[in-house]
Amino acid sequence: METVEMNSVSLKRPRSEDDVANADEIKRQKILEKSKAENDSGQSIETVTERPEDMKSEIIPNEESEEQEEEELEDSDEDGDPESFADMMKHGLTESDVGITKFVSSHKGFSGILKERYSDFVVHEIGKDGRVSHLDDFSVPVDDEDPSEETFTVLSDEDKQRLEELQLFKNKETSVAIEVIEDTKEKRTIIHQAVKSLFPGLETKTEDRDGKKYIIAYHAAGKKALANPRKHSWPKSRGSYCHFVLYKENKDTMDAINVLSKFLRVKPNIFSYMGTKDKRAITVQEIAVLRITAQRLAHLNKCLMNFKLGNFSYKNHPLKLGELQGNHFTVVLRNITGTDEQIEEAMHSLREIGFINYYGMQRFGTTAVPTYQIGRAILQNNWNEVMDLILKPRPGAEKGYLVKCREEWAKTKDPAAALKKLPVKRCVEGQLLRGLLKYGMKNIISAFGIIPRNNRLMYIHSYQSYVWNNMVSKRIEEYGLRAVPGDLILKGATAVHIEEGDVDNYTIHDVVMPLPGFDVIYPKHKRCSAQSPSHWESQMTAEQNFSLTCTTARI
Repeated sequence: METVEMNSVSLKRPRSEDDVANADEIKRQKILEKSKAENDSGQSIETVTERPEDMKSEIIPNEESEEQEEEELEDSDEDGDPESFADMMKHGLTESDVGITKFVSSHKGFSGILKERYSDFVVHEIGKDGRVSHLDDFSVPVDDEDPSEETFTVLSDEDKQRLEELQLFKNKETSVAIEVIEDTKEKRTIIHQAVKSLFPGLETKTEDRDGKKYIIAYHAAGKKALANPRKHSWPKSRGSYCHFVLYKENKDTMDAINVLSKFLRVKPNIFSYMGTKDKRAITVQEIAVLRITAQRLAHLNKCLMNFKLGNFSYKNHPLKLGELQGNHFTVVLRNITGTDEQIEEAMHSLREIGFINYYGMQRFGTTAVPTYQIGRAILQNNWNEVMDLILKPRPGAEKGYLVKCREEWAKTKDPAAALKKLPVKRCVEGQLLRGLLKYGMKNIISAFGIIPRNNRLMYIHSYQSYVWNNMVSKRIEEYGLRAVPGDLILKGATAVHIEEGDVDNYTIHDVVMPLPGFDVIYPKHKRCSAQSPSHWESQMTAEQNFSLTCTTARI
């Protein structure tokens, strides 16, 4: 086996959300521990290759069968033997579909299997300060105003069920009465704290009924209180956002946020993050959440599998997409083919030359309907196509309930009927269907707005990435792996063009390419004037039937 550390070298792309370990417990624990040496480069990869003849006879636990999550988290397809991940991905995109067509070298490569197990792909986020995120501290910041541990256990399961139904307006009750068995002021205080902490939007009061004390829970401010955590219950001296490091296995970031919000009984939009991470992977990243205590978050470690939360701190700001400096990857390639010489040549090229820093396949989705197509339809204000692309049936890596939901939608175009096929309503499809139920089929823009903003932005970013990949491939096709007049380089944080007389001072390692958008400086090569974008960017936007530099779509 061979390990290679490397950095991308040419045509650097802007950092954003996608640049955003084996199954055995020993390796998982190693990932949770702080690594001995933190890598301070923008984006780096450790690649471990494993050839069939090098593999010893061993019993490897089946990771997928070990994922015994609680009933609330169960989202497996029970309708038959699922396809393998590799089989499902055959329905998806290829590199050439998303503009990945060029290489930095001409040697013969080798093939292998990537992500045969989700633990073959390990990602640690790198913050804008260059610090690699590690989950190595499970302690909770000491705060005298935090509720006691008894807050989380004082309510019975029946009480929690009734309170949740009240909180979510699932019944006709206007209040829930909880009898105080041990009638002391301390006990009543704990029950008050438990209701308010665990069920945002509810307020409490004490009442005497037939000689007994009851805690009465009721809605304070209607449905808006569920989305907006109470301001008066949060200490003014404490930062409004709790930042924490999230370790997760085999779930993408948005799915993880949906799980956390469900268990915390809050809306997903109070969470923020710097970048989305792959589903089929083990990932470590920073998350921020508005007005949820570290104590309450830490309690989730007792009831969630394949998730761990830690490194808690309170700050006055959320996180924003793209704020990260990059990601550190550890990748395992299995069942590789090729001779030792071919593998060594490829590893040498990777180590010494690097690779073109394309946006990878995870940015564009795992099914036959790529996310960039949805982003393009949004920018063209073609909302019927947006709805159709999100909801229509497609082959690919899909759970059984999503397949049934899409089939129902194709057959009936009835949001209510399609929604009934979804046991998990917080996915993008479920959110859009709920929006269509609320606003009607003629108001797709408002229905689309039900989807959290970060999810909506994902489609736009995917399309930007698609255009960027294609622009880079066209640039390399025309000028090769050398700096030429008109290329862009960075001076500080500002992009400037390489002039004819300075071209010998730069290499392809210095060249950057901008994400297309509003008020962007583009390369100006010999076929372009200083006032117009590059000819390949003009050609691409003409093919897409709109200008990337001036779009009116709001998301």
